[in-house]
Amino acid sequence: MVGDSLFEDTVRTQMTHVAQLSATFGESEASADALYQQLLEAARQSGGRLLIVDMDGKVTFDTFDERCGTRLGLSEVFSVLRGEADSDFGFHQQEGADRKQAASVLDWLTGRDLNQVWVGCFVSALVNEGQRVGALALITSVQETVDSLTSMRDQMLGVFSAALVVVLVLAGFISRIVTKPVKELSAGIERMSKGDYQHRVHVPGKSEMAQLAAAFNQMSEQVYHLDEARNQFVSNASHELKTPLATIKILVESVMYQEDMDPQLRREFLGDIDREIDRLSSVVGDLLTLVHIDSHKLRLRREMMIFADTVRESVARLAPLAQKRGQTIQTDIADMCEMFADPGKLAQVCYNIIENAIKYTPDGGTISVTLHRMGRDAVLEISDTGVGIPPEDLPHVFDRFYRVDKARSRDTGGTGLGLSIVQQIVRLHAGSVTVASKPGEGTTFTVQLPVK
Repeated sequence: MVGDSLFEDTVRTQMTHVAQLSATFGESEASADALYQQLLEAARQSGGRLLIVDMDGKVTFDTFDERCGTRLGLSEVFSVLRGEADSDFGFHQQEGADRKQAASVLDWLTGRDLNQVWVGCFVSALVNEGQRVGALALITSVQETVDSLTSMRDQMLGVFSAALVVVLVLAGFISRIVTKPVKELSAGIERMSKGDYQHRVHVPGKSEMAQLAAAFNQMSEQVYHLDEARNQFVSNASHELKTPLATIKILVESVMYQEDMDPQLRREFLGDIDREIDRLSSVVGDLLTLVHIDSHKLRLRREMMIFADTVRESVARLAPLAQKRGQTIQTDIADMCEMFADPGKLAQVCYNIIENAIKYTPDGGTISVTLHRMGRDAVLEISDTGVGIPPEDLPHVFDRFYRVDKARSRDTGGTGLGLSIVQQIVRLHAGSVTVASKPGEGTTFTVQLPVK
């Protein structure tokens, strides 16, 4: 761009000057000697070489007295003589005699001949009485302009080289800053893929990478807890299944190897086997329910239902169990709570909580079941006068296989999965279940479900 600008200015200036000279010499009536002197003076003022060429391209005047009588074979001269243009210009290299071009740092790459210098040829038509009679050519050196561009190019090359070095250094530094947390994240992901869920990535600051590292650490924490929960679940499930199987095996072997066993004792053993099989079936059923919930395969069969009827049916089914233990179930239903839900799943919720209350309430205790409407929600509260739950155990009552009283882990016959199933079913209905308890004063479970 700089070169184009410089040469455009040179061309414009020289072509204007040549046009003025051609207008003067074309109409001149001076003698040959006088014309030659005028040419010499004009060449001196122009700082170049002036030539007059006739229509055959033959030089008639040359201020250097070298080309007179010879043809000037320059394309720009013939384009003017043929009438293709009133003026034209071109740039050529020629031997510089005692002058050489300025050396450049790129000469060894370009192979430039320093003995050749650049000249410009500016041509304008000579017109006399309206007829083109020849052409005036001004040949002047443009090497200073070329040398200036060469020097400027070398300076710019130096500046760009220094800038390139600075950019490369900065790029390396920035790349290291950027890639270091990426490498650390990659290493963390690799360790996590190998099962090391306790590894954490440390990226200081508040940048996007730091936020990504924090998200990765949070994900690792969740995966770690999920893995721990899975291992614990597998261990608990194995234990819950192994215990009744071991009991059944012992009882069966006793029956098999005691041929003279008392019939009454044999019936008792078979009754125990039957109960253990029922318990085993209950555990497997609850496990399958949880597996379906976790895999999102459990589909709610929603329909318009009266939640109050479901509560009454659950109370009626469990009333004989409560009567057997001398317990009283008090029911208070203030609203029918019509809703769009799965009747079977909500019946399981009511049954599990009420059954749990009966199991952990001493003989002669009281279980209260109340149902009312609060805003757009149905609220079911089931309270008992049982032993209660210690504060440290309250956050875990909905955990799978979690038992508050480890010593009574199987006395009640539960699987340790009922409350976990309750929580999952309530969540599928976009509701919530909470528990409040004081040791020795009883426990209250509250189920809140949206109604229509």
